[in-house]
Amino acid sequence: MRHPAGHRRLNPTRFVAGSFAALILLGTVLLHLPAASQAGTATPWITCLFTATSASCVTGLVVVDTALHWSVFGQAVILFLIQMGGLGFVTVLTLFSLALHRRIGLSQRMVVASTLNLEGLSGVVRLVRHALMGTFLLEGAGAVILATRFIPEFGWARGLWFSVFHSVSAFCNAGFDLFGPYDGAYASLAGFTGAPVVLLVLMVLIVTGGLGFFLWEDVLRCRGLRGLSVYSRLALGMTAALILLGWVFFLWAEWDNPATLGALPEWERPLNALFQSVTLRTAGYVTVDQAGLTESSAAVSILLMLIGGSSGSTAGGIKTVTAAVLLLALRDGLRGREAVVTGGRTIPARKVLSAMTLTLMVLLVFLAGSLVLSLTEGLPMLAASYEVASALGTVGLTMGVTPELGAGSRLLVAFLMFLGRVGILSLSLAFLTRKGGADKLRWPETNILVG
Repeated sequence: MRHPAGHRRLNPTRFVAGSFAALILLGTVLLHLPAASQAGTATPWITCLFTATSASCVTGLVVVDTALHWSVFGQAVILFLIQMGGLGFVTVLTLFSLALHRRIGLSQRMVVASTLNLEGLSGVVRLVRHALMGTFLLEGAGAVILATRFIPEFGWARGLWFSVFHSVSAFCNAGFDLFGPYDGAYASLAGFTGAPVVLLVLMVLIVTGGLGFFLWEDVLRCRGLRGLSVYSRLALGMTAALILLGWVFFLWAEWDNPATLGALPEWERPLNALFQSVTLRTAGYVTVDQAGLTESSAAVSILLMLIGGSSGSTAGGIKTVTAAVLLLALRDGLRGREAVVTGGRTIPARKVLSAMTLTLMVLLVFLAGSLVLSLTEGLPMLAASYEVASALGTVGLTMGVTPELGAGSRLLVAFLMFLGRVGILSLSLAFLTRKGGADKLRWPETNILVG
């Protein structure tokens, strides 16, 4: 049945992609205003577009230092883009609808479900309400604790602003910082390697923001960790395993590296190795120079960046549960099983195929982007791959490459950030395919050689 032109069915994933594009366009225009820069002059459009994309897609890659180039107004615009991009533009609109006691229609529920990577519409409004309440509560608590360190060091006005800005940026996994005037351009958190309170608060915000709103709702429903769904157990287990393994690896690989952990007092090294592992959940803050990492550490960092956080969260990447499904499929495949089983439940074959499809698409885009960036900018393949993985996983880490990119490469990286935030699979389904029904024909099976 065809729908009239004025009553076409809403495509949620296309609407989500369009809302992010509109948010980026608005941010670009606002950042181009003379009032947005420290110099009081208009910033070039390409710089504004890159910064707006990085903030809206909660990435953190920058071509100009946030504090040294942008005025307080420009920084406020960036913070607004981070918050809207982290929560999801449509999720924030739903909040206003709830505040005005307006009914949330089916179309809007579908869009919110798509934004949060939910399959069904059951409990969407409740989930949004709890997600927004939890977000502001955690960001507020983080800002209060950070203020105990920042106010004595930077004064009341600047200390409060720094506390709010970095709490929101950390929770949304954005990685923007305002410490350029104190520690040098693009230094990020290099001046806080020996500040446990700051680093621990930011790590808690990064992890909670990257776990996902659905997992929060599941924990709230179960009033604890017992009775969690298979998805939540996989997300928690995979997140903990990646952080722990990353921490141990970076301690081992970087302990004596004078360009990274080796330059720090011994008591600071475990804390900063842990921070390096956590920030790869797609946060983008750093305490050590990423260009100084050993090749093995850079390779592991690329892998962790591509995995990212959990579904329906502020993080990017292929997501932790996607990686878990692939590992489970590998385990059961090696055992000769035809089904993927975990926790006494069978994972549907279509879910396993979706995980494989998404991962292969990400890997192909990652490889193509790395080759193009390497050839265009004349970069070593490792540095180019690190930059592309950071953009595609919406992480925000760089080996010092970002500020030196040409206009064409900046557009490429901006596109990868947008692709990583909106979701490669969602974008492909929205623009390149049409929804089809079940297969009506079944062809005879055939045996092929594999391996």
